[in-house]
Amino acid sequence: MVQIKTPEQIAKMREAGLVVAAIHAATREAAVPGATTKDLDEVARKVIADHGAKSNFLGYGGFPATICTSVNEVVVHGIPDEKTVLKDGDVISIDAGAIVDGWHGDAAYTAFVGSGHAPELLELSRVTEESMWAGIAAMKNGNRLIDVSRAIEGYIRRQPRPASGKYGIIEEYGGHGIGTEMHMDPHLLNYVSKKRGRGPKLVPGFCLAIEPMVSLGTPHTEVLQDDWTVITTDGTWSSHWEHSVALTEDGPLVLTAVDGGKAKLAELGVTAAPDPLA
Repeated sequence: MVQIKTPEQIAKMREAGLVVAAIHAATREAAVPGATTKDLDEVARKVIADHGAKSNFLGYGGFPATICTSVNEVVVHGIPDEKTVLKDGDVISIDAGAIVDGWHGDAAYTAFVGSGHAPELLELSRVTEESMWAGIAAMKNGNRLIDVSRAIEGYIRRQPRPASGKYGIIEEYGGHGIGTEMHMDPHLLNYVSKKRGRGPKLVPGFCLAIEPMVSLGTPHTEVLQDDWTVITTDGTWSSHWEHSVALTEDGPLVLTAVDGGKAKLAELGVTAAPDPLA
């Protein structure tokens, strides 16, 4: 069953979302050559503590950290440690979450460490991020879940192919409902599957974590022996972007964006819902 939120509950989720936005800002600044992924986790822990929030990653299914740090060919769920030292030219996707008064926020971004990145890596991140925003813009009253999937996949498929030959839309992982738990129904595919049907209708109070993951090659992944770290099966590098979004009577509110998604949605011809904390 999909959990439908009241405006008051969405306001609480907005509080959690702003903590996640603060984690993103702090870790983005700290993701420099020479830093370890453990260093980034410590930065995130401090932000969560400073905001009086709780981590929804730490201890989740036994996960040992407060953020996921996924470097280069790691798609998602990379575990921060002292051995992984960021180098000039690396690409890192950081996934972070927080809980405020029992309500969850969850979002991810891809960052470039240092300089000298190949143009196809820069384009990979751009395409992945823009596909996320296309999915967010499709969160309209009366649409169905498949419309979000179609918007994400459609944006990616319309882009010029990279030098590697194709973009791989990761098939084993996708977005999800969010609210009193981090992962809730429904599961959101980043591509259209006729087997899944049209999915539930989007109505006010519907909240989704929209998170495309795209590689420069295969759509397939494997999990390493730590039971967490997910890599592409062909070793190609990947990008991961995510925002938690609430659908309101007035349209979508991007809970984990500082401005609620106002600026980016305006570019797409969509009016973001008013910020309940403004």
